[in-house]
Amino acid sequence: MAWDIPFAELRSLLGERFLTTQAARAEHSRDESHFTPVLPDAVAWPESTAEVSAIVKICAAHGCPVVPWGVGSSLEGHVLAVKGGVTLNMNRMNRVLAVHAEDMDVVVQPGCTREALNTELRATGLFFPIDPGANASLGGMAATRASGTTAVRYGTMKDNILALEVVLSDGRVIRTGSRAKKSSTGYDLTRLFIGSEGTLGIITELTLKLHGQPEAVSSAVVDFPDIGSAISAVITTIQAAIPMARIEFVDETAIRAFNAYEKTTYPERPHLFLEFHGSPSGVAEQAELAGEIMTAMGGSDFRHAATTEARNQLWKMRHNALFAAKSTKPGCIVLTTDVCVPISRLAEAVLETRADIDASPLTGPMVGHVGDGNFHCCLLLDPDDPRDKEAALDLAHRMAERALRLGGTVSGEHGVGMGKKKYLEEEHGAAWEVMGLIKQALDPQNLMNPGKLVKEG
Repeated sequence: MAWDIPFAELRSLLGERFLTTQAARAEHSRDESHFTPVLPDAVAWPESTAEVSAIVKICAAHGCPVVPWGVGSSLEGHVLAVKGGVTLNMNRMNRVLAVHAEDMDVVVQPGCTREALNTELRATGLFFPIDPGANASLGGMAATRASGTTAVRYGTMKDNILALEVVLSDGRVIRTGSRAKKSSTGYDLTRLFIGSEGTLGIITELTLKLHGQPEAVSSAVVDFPDIGSAISAVITTIQAAIPMARIEFVDETAIRAFNAYEKTTYPERPHLFLEFHGSPSGVAEQAELAGEIMTAMGGSDFRHAATTEARNQLWKMRHNALFAAKSTKPGCIVLTTDVCVPISRLAEAVLETRADIDASPLTGPMVGHVGDGNFHCCLLLDPDDPRDKEAALDLAHRMAERALRLGGTVSGEHGVGMGKKKYLEEEHGAAWEVMGLIKQALDPQNLMNPGKLVKEG
């Protein structure tokens, strides 16, 4: 190794919050991706920005890599310490620091999860809308530019972050942005760190936009005779400018898994899960217009989730898609991948992908935040059969290449990590080299989450 772990200095700083035990290292050796677990050399639990800065300064002096950790729900190997070093578990930095209800913003630490934040906000009439499914940490969501089921209405993380506090690779602490709703001063450093996956610095504080809790909410489910009809209904609904809060696609394979896992009785056909937000009259009008489109495209009548409990159950089921899929093949592992294309090419992308999976030896339920052209595949693998993994990686590769051919991106929300790094030159061209130059300027020793996202010399 070209560096040493500064065990004594970090233990002196953190005491029992710095561990080198096998158990602690193993707990931080894997995320939800298909990659082989990688043990970090040590794990640290900072409790303040000052401690993060001190840790990074110590590690920088020894040339030791630092890898930030949220809740480990990433899907492309983002948090694996592939070059060794110290994993920084940010879960103790989990406070809501300030709620400015009158300005509709909130300041939080990175270890605060989206569910914990919305619990804190209940009495204010406000909420934070980004919902990637997993109860992810807000720092991790910013670092991966997360989105999810409500992005079609409320945007992604990049649209809902006003400012960040970041510790750079030499331990300096900077602030990007302010609580003002807009600014014309200087480079947009906030956007630079959103989606940087911990490769440029460690986020230690976030200022987030909030939204008013809708006066009325309505959800519904509609099924279709085939995938093409369902996707056509999505495209027409979006082009009709109906302000959908959620419009989720679930194919027949996923529905079959839901029925077995959740004890439901949905027809085993492609479905759309829908949600509308607004005033009571606005929600009723949106639902009526969407219903007319769905019917014209061959959809069944809406099955409304009329109560809060029924709506929660509906979206819990959608968020449990991964667990439902795994339950159909006990002992399997899952390679989950996503792409995003212009909505006009969505039907082509989904139908070609479904045909690819059907021609393979694998089972692969498909779901998607199709209102913005983003969809996912959960490919189920026998961990003891290398042919399964080879087939899954080939399917994922074909999805990525298809997305690029159709003018899209190899990931709409899972991010790059290690898994999709090989596609970035094709997607971004010379801009990927510029990303590498930015990385080199801000992290000349390549200590911040090395091995991810950017080309390394």
